[in-house]
Amino acid sequence: MENRFEKLEVWQHAHQLVLGIYKATNEFPREERFRLGDQLRRSAASVPTNIVEGNSRAHKKEFIQFLYLAKGSLEETKYHLLLAKDLGYLAEDLYDELQDECNKIGKMLSGLIRHLRS
Repeated sequence: MENRFEKLEVWQHAHQLVLGIYKATNEFPREERFRLGDQLRRSAASVPTNIVEGNSRAHKKEFIQFLYLAKGSLEETKYHLLLAKDLGYLAEDLYDELQDECNKIGKMLSGLIRHLRS
């Protein structure tokens, strides 16, 4: 049986972002996989996790609060990606691809928040 959150397009994109980040961080230097790599994975995974948790709440207002938490985690993820690129752990093209996906997810989160508020 499919969960309701799995039908949310924003969750689908956020989940794919996490999968991409896990793959990318596997290529980090060994010592950074457990430092920056772990921070990046956690902040990225927090995005779909907050969407899931918010979607399970009984009130729209609570869902909106969790969507804002997801946006905060997304911004944290964007910074970790920038740091990884600047340290030479991510190729420029992979960085651009992941940042583009982050920006798309950010727009989708904002759109969902607007929709829930109306």
